Amino acid sequence: MEANAGTVTNGQLVLLCGRSFSGKSTVALQLSTALPADVVSLDMINEERGLFGGQGVPVEEWIRTHEIATAEVLELLSRARTVVVDDTSSPRFLRDKWRSAARSVGAAFALVFVDTTEEVLLQRHRVNRSALERHDVTDSVMMEHLEGFEAPEPDEAFVSFEPESESYSELITRTRSALNADP
Repeated sequence: MEANAGTVTNGQLVLLCGRSFSGKSTVALQLSTALPADVVSLDMINEERGLFGGQGVPVEEWIRTHEIATAEVLELLSRARTVVVDDTSSPRFLRDKWRSAARSVGAAFALVFVDTTEEVLLQRHRVNRSALERHDVTDSVMMEHLEGFEAPEPDEAFVSFEPESESYSELITRTRSALNADP
């Protein structure tokens, strides 16, 4: 398959990164339609396994979820597909693993940081409590997540997206550029 820049590739991997309630799943949907791309959601994999991250998931179960997601993503990339991974992607070593996985199959890689303010995150968390549009995230899990979240560092060459002030069309353009620029 040929990428937009005319280089041969074995697929493209877009890794989302952001805190809970930042809007990553909405971003994944927008990107999957525009690129087009398959979405691999770690929350959905957990749910299929009877696990719910907002209630707390043991580390060994998260490891297994990442193994399942990695196998699915690598299979899609090997078929020259574009894939969006919907996950918090924190801490950094997880992002580094995805970057290495993309490189291992010659796929282009782009990291998209969904940078939503903590005020908006907490408001969405409260609204979800009453609306239950998604599974609840306990207060203790949410606070631990916010305190331990590792945002991308400047050396990670990421696309930053602030949903409150930027359009999805801008994000899509910048994501395509990042994929095309990836060596």
